[in-house]
Amino acid sequence: MSSGRSNLELIRILASTPLAYSASAGGLTLWPLTNIRTSVKLMSEIVKPTIEGLSCPVPLPHQERITVGHGSGGKMMHDLITKAFMKPWDNPSLRAGNDGSVISTHGHARLVVSTDAHVVSPLFFLGGDIGSLAVCGTVNDVAMMGARPLYLTASFILEEGLEIETLARVVDSMCASAKEAGVQIVAGDTKVVGKGSADGMYISTTGVGLLPDRVNIGGAEAKPGDAIILSGTLGDHGIAVLSARGALGLETELESDIAPLNDLIAKMMSASSRIHVLRDPTRGGLATTLNEIARQSNVGIVLDEGTIPIKPAVDSACELLGFDPLYIANEGKLVAIAAEEDSAKVLEVMRAHKYGHEAAVIGRIAAEPAQRVLLKTLIGSHRVVDVLMGEMLPRIC
Repeated sequence: MSSGRSNLELIRILASTPLAYSASAGGLTLWPLTNIRTSVKLMSEIVKPTIEGLSCPVPLPHQERITVGHGSGGKMMHDLITKAFMKPWDNPSLRAGNDGSVISTHGHARLVVSTDAHVVSPLFFLGGDIGSLAVCGTVNDVAMMGARPLYLTASFILEEGLEIETLARVVDSMCASAKEAGVQIVAGDTKVVGKGSADGMYISTTGVGLLPDRVNIGGAEAKPGDAIILSGTLGDHGIAVLSARGALGLETELESDIAPLNDLIAKMMSASSRIHVLRDPTRGGLATTLNEIARQSNVGIVLDEGTIPIKPAVDSACELLGFDPLYIANEGKLVAIAAEEDSAKVLEVMRAHKYGHEAAVIGRIAAEPAQRVLLKTLIGSHRVVDVLMGEMLPRIC
């Protein structure tokens, strides 16, 4: 939000006054009743019609300039990719819309290639940093295609004035994450920009992996009757990064869930040959990821709210700030869609792994409503879970 007043200050002011509310597409809007003229002035000072701040539930249309919302992982980002990149670059690999592209070599081996950029702020936070994020994020994108990650490249954009010690910490973290994932960083590049141009550093990584024969995992492979399995709790990463920023006075000991998931996936694939979809719910969270899968596979998805694991600290932070945990980013969780008959043994293998011990079946694939995600609530009703519209938590990855 573009104002000198903080969200926490607004919460304190509103907490001391009677409130009215109005419903909108973005949720509930609260208005103090004691002095409506002063209140309207206060709200106009704090809540500007912009998508550049912390959250914009109902984004304004932006056709000519890039906004923070275009990096959200949601509808604005999808529209930007379709318009700016898909049309000029159109090819079958991009059209598939998966986390990586499958490339067949002349020797008939199949490779998976994926690339990612990382601009998280701050550079260090509980449970991780931009270095571990860069390695694990790309390793996971390759692994979500069913491939075995082998090699990474890394490019750095460094800001003038960055401490060499900070860079060394990040590089050491990348080494540790690469070692755990069993990959090598085999090439790189470094550029330096002027002070104030890069917020410390940005890192881009590209990953290459080998795809076994007869493995066909992708967003278009979900089938009615399949079980949806989540590997653990939602929202840990997003709330941990938000807490590290300190902008809202939010304090928590919650750690990011950053982790390489390729070993977990390998064990899952050993347990079942009928895993149809794997996806890591990063930007846009679980809700946006499942909407993508529903669209790619032309199926419906029905979730059971009571089975979705969420830590109390995440639940409390989201309730305080008006966030929905379904849309909060994760960096060490995966969604698996597998044949119902194999779901029990896949779940057993996941729960035996350190990165899947809180795994749960959270829903099913249905034929209808096609390309929609529904949530069965705790009171038994159903609500539509739509794709993320604007940007809820900028620069969390």
